[in-house]
Amino acid sequence: MASNSIEKLADYLWDAEQTGQGVQALTKIQPELSIREAYQVQMHNIDKKVKDGQKIIGKKIGLTSLAMQKLLGVDQPDYGHLLDEMLVENGDEIPFSRVMQPKVEGEIAFVLKEDLVGPTVSTEDVLRATDYILPSIEIVDSRVKDWKIKLPDTIADNASCGLYVLGGQAIQVSDVDLLKVGMVLKRNGEIVNTGVGAAALGNPAYAVAWLANKLHEFGIVLKAGEVILSGALSAAVDAQPGDTFSIEIDQLGEVNVKFSRN
Repeated sequence: MASNSIEKLADYLWDAEQTGQGVQALTKIQPELSIREAYQVQMHNIDKKVKDGQKIIGKKIGLTSLAMQKLLGVDQPDYGHLLDEMLVENGDEIPFSRVMQPKVEGEIAFVLKEDLVGPTVSTEDVLRATDYILPSIEIVDSRVKDWKIKLPDTIADNASCGLYVLGGQAIQVSDVDLLKVGMVLKRNGEIVNTGVGAAALGNPAYAVAWLANKLHEFGIVLKAGEVILSGALSAAVDAQPGDTFSIEIDQLGEVNVKFSRN
């Protein structure tokens, strides 16, 4: 695909984000859009935001659950970039006008103390390179109307990333059984979902290793200090104006966020 076509698709998503109006899926406009081209669309808009003064402070892994992969008919996860303007403080209230069609997920966040350079990063490498882990909320969002997406659509849309929240205290990864750690997601005080660490590709640390190796294809390295959201531990839950969410992960603590009514 020509570079000007990549740019046009990126501008299409950019305009949707700026106006807050959902658009048609890119795969409806360009049915042959490949995964590699979708990542090029993603990077075009990420580069544009960086030039506007935003900073890349981490990555997110999406589609780590078999249920979500089957839903989209894919056999692999995807990834997106976390920017500093996406970070919401634990317990803060988010103006609902800041999002479009948000869904909330509970995840384990890894903060790195060493670079991870693919293509042969192992789970053990990730554990050694991790400074600490935290409970996190990812607020996924889509610029594509009604979430009618295929894999290239979500990749191009920065893996449907919206905002994220980090909570709890820094915990050493060696102090936690990542596979068995349990998660409870509450909306307005009621339990709406539960999950377990193994839901993220069998092991959240393996998910981070997958990411480091996938990024090697694009010449990108996971850097010390970056935050990595390792994937949802249960299905995403729709958020409405006025909703309050809390996520508690065994041994990691709690993280909270609220959506305003406007």
